[in-house]
Amino acid sequence: MVESGEFVVPGTELGFSEEFIPGEGAFEENGKVYAAITGILAVDPKERRIAVTPRTSIPPVLKDGDIVVGGVVDVKQQVAIVNIFKKTGSDRSLPGDLTGSIHISQTKGSYVSELGREFQVGDIVKAGVINARRAPVQLSTVENGFGVVKAFCGACNVPLIKSGDMLKCRDCGRTESRRYATDYGIGQV
Repeated sequence: MVESGEFVVPGTELGFSEEFIPGEGAFEENGKVYAAITGILAVDPKERRIAVTPRTSIPPVLKDGDIVVGGVVDVKQQVAIVNIFKKTGSDRSLPGDLTGSIHISQTKGSYVSELGREFQVGDIVKAGVINARRAPVQLSTVENGFGVVKAFCGACNVPLIKSGDMLKCRDCGRTESRRYATDYGIGQV
């Protein structure tokens, strides 16, 4: 068996699941605990936990409570589908193609009668992760600060600017409604 402080690579056998609970960077399979990432082994005998601290930059993993940015790709009657681009606070891209969904009940704190008035295809949204273990990832924009951070005119595809409680096209003058974030138009996307 390997000792605490040793360098391990993915697949290295670290111990038995009867002895240790796998922590970050480790997993259990068939009664044994293995390294999932390259790094330094950390054994906590008091908590009976075994983990691997990464030695390299690892791709971010979504967890409940994380904040993500993504693009709306479809709006149905009850749910908006979002391609997740990025986890805020991380310099690295998320692995693979991650899809999220915003249910109509997770749009804002008040009643929403028509989801199409809150999100449109092409909108860039900032949302909180409420369940990262589901596919698609369940997202919410209920919390203050979350919502659309950039939207485009439905008629001429020009970025909309905030005008009162609506969004307005500076080219054609069209106004549109959205569940926009507090940093709409000024946040970094």
